[in-house]
Amino acid sequence: MFFRRKEWLRKEFDEKLLIQLNRFKESWQKEKALLEKSFDPSEEVICQTKIAEAKYIFLLREAKQRKLSLRR
Repeated sequence: MFFRRKEWLRKEFDEKLLIQLNRFKESWQKEKALLEKSFDPSEEVICQTKIAEAKYIFLLREAKQRKLSLRR
């Protein structure tokens, strides 16, 4: 009984991780596009882009460690 609940929780959190991964990927791509369009980007825009990239990479590594596939 406990193992079924554990598997159910794992699936639930894996789904949430994939949703967050997609959200952070979109956020990073938007920040990156804004940075590329900027003629003279401010330090804040550069930092926000790097932060968005770091968040995406972190979640991507977590998904890889959990052996999740983005295509289901």
